[in-house]
Amino acid sequence: MIDHIVLVKFGETTTEDQLQEVIKRFRALRNKIMGIVDLQAGLNFAASSSEYQVLLKVRFEDRHALELYGPNPEHQAVAAYIREVGRVDSIVADIEI
Repeated sequence: MIDHIVLVKFGETTTEDQLQEVIKRFRALRNKIMGIVDLQAGLNFAASSSEYQVLLKVRFEDRHALELYGPNPEHQAVAAYIREVGRVDSIVADIEI
């Protein structure tokens, strides 16, 4: 299995409601994309990395499922919304478990 972890930093104009909408839309992907075993999303409360407000984590069956996830239209729609509401930066990490 593969864990795909993303920390997202938003600009100062991004509202709390928009952050919650990012989380809601991301969580909805769980039932829309094949190969997802588990999916978590929430607000980051760690003081050491507080500039990254949202953490997204997806567990995939295998690397092939991860490869299919990136270009998936459902995922791309959520990514577009994230950019629309003020994404400034993101950190992505993938590990095999």
